This record gives sequence, C-alpha cells and structure tokens, in this order.
Amino acid sequence: MLPWSTDLAGRLDEHVVDSAALRGNPLGDPHERPLWVYLPPGYDAEPAGRYPTVYVIQGYTGHLAMWRNRQPFRQPFPETADAVFATGTAPPTIVVYVDAWTAYGGSQFVDSPGTGDYHTYPCQEVVPFVDARYRTLADREHRAIMGKSSGGFGAMITPMLRPDLFGALATHAGDSLYEYCYLPGFASAVRHLRDYEGDIQRWWADFRGRTAFTKAADQELLMLLGVAACFSADPDGTPRLPFDPVTGRLVPPVWQRWLDWDPVRMVESRAAAVTSWRAVWIDAGTRDEWYLDIGAQAFHDAIRRAGLPAERIHFETFDAGHGGIDYRYPLSLAWLAQRIAP
Repeated sequence: MLPWSTDLAGRLDEHVVDSAALRGNPLGDPHERPLWVYLPPGYDAEPAGRYPTVYVIQGYTGHLAMWRNRQPFRQPFPETADAVFATGTAPPTIVVYVDAWTAYGGSQFVDSPGTGDYHTYPCQEVVPFVDARYRTLADREHRAIMGKSSGGFGAMITPMLRPDLFGALATHAGDSLYEYCYLPGFASAVRHLRDYEGDIQRWWADFRGRTAFTKAADQELLMLLGVAACFSADPDGTPRLPFDPVTGRLVPPVWQRWLDWDPVRMVESRAAAVTSWRAVWIDAGTRDEWYLDIGAQAFHDAIRRAGLPAERIHFETFDAGHGGIDYRYPLSLAWLAQRIAP
C-alpha cells in the first residue's frame, strides 16, 4: 500500500457553493461551502450519457478536506470509491461529497435555529446545483445518500423527509435508538460539567480559548452541545440540554425533542416514504461504543415492519467498534450504484 496519493481513473471536480440557506446562520459559519463532484471513468467520453448520483455526508466533526486523510495501509474513500468504478464492480455513478460543518463540529443535517438550515442546504441547493451542471439522472429513482455515524443518521432521515429526492440510502453505524446511543452519555456529561458549575457554556468558552481536545471532557461535551443545538435549541438559538446538568435528571419535554429525531421512532409516521425506497444498506460493528449495532438492528426491524421488502435491504453486523470501518464504504457504494442504475 503506497503511503501517498494516487491518480484517479475518474475525475474529481471541486466547487464552492454560495448558499442562500446558510447565509446569516446563527453561528456565523461560512455560507460559501466546498463541494466535490466525482465523475466516473468514461463520463467525458460519452457526452450523451446520464448517470445516477450518490451523495456522501460525514460523521460528527467531519469536514470535506478530511476525505483526503490517509491512514496507514488504507486508501481514503475517494480512491476506494474510484476503484469501484474503474474495475467495473458497479455501473458508472456520480459521487457528490457534501460539507455540513458547523462551529460545533456538525449539523446533524437538520434545520435548526441553533445551527442553521443544514437540511435545506443539501436538498434545495446542492442537489439542484449538481443536476444543473452535470448529466445526472435527476430523479429519486437514481439518487441515493450515504454516510457514517451522524452521516448515517442524516442518510436515514433525509429520504424519510424528502422521498421525492432520495430513493435509496446506506447507513454505517448511524445514530439511532437514542436510549442506548445518547442516554448513557448524559451521566458522564454531568460529571464533566461539575468542573464548570453545571454550565456547558462555560465549558464552551474554555474549549474555544485553548487547543481543542486537550481535556477529557471535550469530546463528550462537544457532541452534547452540538446535538442539543441541532435537536433542542430555543427559537433564539440557545441549545437546551435534555437533562438537568447538576442533578442529571431528564427534562422530559426536551428529551422528547431528541427522541422525535430518532430514526427508529421516525419510521412509523413515515411508512409511505420508507416503503418507496429502492435500496437500503444498514451495517454496524458489534463492538460499537455507542451501541449503534443495536440501533442498526432496530432500524432494520422498523423498516421491515413498515413494509419494505427484504430483497431491497442489505443488513449486516460485523466485528468492529465505531472507528476504522471506512473499508465498508466502497462496499455499500457499489451495492447502491447497482440498484439505482437505469
């Protein structure tokens, strides 16, 4: 395995999208966002051809430039994705890499007064941007979305909310079944917040004034604050925690706002969207630290109960934790590409 970049058989175009949806967002984050569009081998040689698209979104604290990060003995996903099409493993497909970074490290791909309109942005701006500039098959039957962790969450909810845009998805260890993936972390957060008199904004001020991730509390409290900003912000943008930060007792109305975003719970009220999906890939490691293998099982059960036929689903658990599962991405990409091809 060569430890440096390699040439792609396809082509990766880099754009900047000037987003009206993100302009004036509450965190003051950039409204001009990078966007990568991968074109498979043969795209330029066949000027009449049209292609399905797969949109790729990232996990919490992920941003677009990180797709170029190279781990020892592993290639980054843009290269392994390119190999899927260069080897003929799957039909040619356009792959779109979307950035949804915020000052808190992520957006959960939802519209929120605490972060901005990060559901509107990909659905109403990125998809039309790509369809207008490339020879896509511009309909839900030939458009999919995929991601891991928070990106896997976004990949589950976006086709439920916009089945007119996305007819297929892949979720790798996506956030789901919140009583297991989120609730256990609240007790640990209460302990961390003792150093800040129960005030997460005091921690946030401290975090922003020093090198990130130099204290034990940082990873947990960053995700807690960020997800609260996405799921349970006040109309003025103030994030509300779903528990009392001193006693640890749940605040039921706020916790319910989180539960309303649980993909497992969302399925029942969106069964019509779910049963319209062409293809669903679900996987997770059986040692996942956030128990997202259990969430994956529950999501699989929920969509089957809703009436999605088994032949449209790939469900798998495997021996792994939450990290290091990027080798799974080209597998789901190839599977999706085969199923959304014309």
